[in-house]
Amino acid sequence: MSIWEAIILALIQGLTEFLPISSSAHLILPSQLFGWEDQGLAFDVAAHVGTLLAVVLYFRHEVGQLLVNWFGSLRGQHNAHSRLAWLIIWGTVPAGLAGLLGNDLIENFARSALVIATSTVAFGLLLWYADVRASQQQTIEQLSLKQVLIIGAAQALALIPGTSRSGITMTAGMMLGLTKTDAARFSFLLSIPIIIMAGGYQGLKLVQQPEAVAWSAIILGVVASFVAAYVCIHVFLQIISRMGMLPFVIYRLALGAVLFAFFI
Repeated sequence: MSIWEAIILALIQGLTEFLPISSSAHLILPSQLFGWEDQGLAFDVAAHVGTLLAVVLYFRHEVGQLLVNWFGSLRGQHNAHSRLAWLIIWGTVPAGLAGLLGNDLIENFARSALVIATSTVAFGLLLWYADVRASQQQTIEQLSLKQVLIIGAAQALALIPGTSRSGITMTAGMMLGLTKTDAARFSFLLSIPIIIMAGGYQGLKLVQQPEAVAWSAIILGVVASFVAAYVCIHVFLQIISRMGMLPFVIYRLALGAVLFAFFI
């Protein structure tokens, strides 16, 4: 992997991890357009580290409150912050189980341009429906355990390439009544444990591999994905508060058309 390849792929990963437009759909394009080889496991870990640092830093005050109050709940001190922390944990369970049980199946059979193009379009239309039709009057603090488990089950669907983890969780959140901003905030907070789990799993696989690691590409991957993800979160929250999800729906449909063209 060249330096430029590392930077471009890290920027793509950082930007698409939190936008509802599917990182897997975008990461397939460089290989199709330029003939680039797979970026490799070590680079995947680096990109996960960068995006994790970005979301934790951006929501540092909320994350700090959640951690402190979660530990407090273990001593019997319960409040709204500890309740939200437990809801995030419960919401992570469906995707964690789906990843353990179905990851190999997805890796072997679902990573095709046709699958990615189909899910990019289908879940893009579902995002548009949620944006237009859902009531969107509820806040994060009003979420019930049942609603969180539904959002968590939706997050498990993101194992299907082209779905978009952030897109499907925001869609589920809005369909359950969350406002656009609160659906996005909960999606971002829900991403933290799942990114830790995915990055940890890949990290364990990485240390078992005998190949040498290109540390310059790794460092660039962490930095570039961090910067892209941090800026992306801030800009995205500004856009949806003014324009809703329509720009991202249109983008997904156009991207799906491009991927279908590659498949044909």
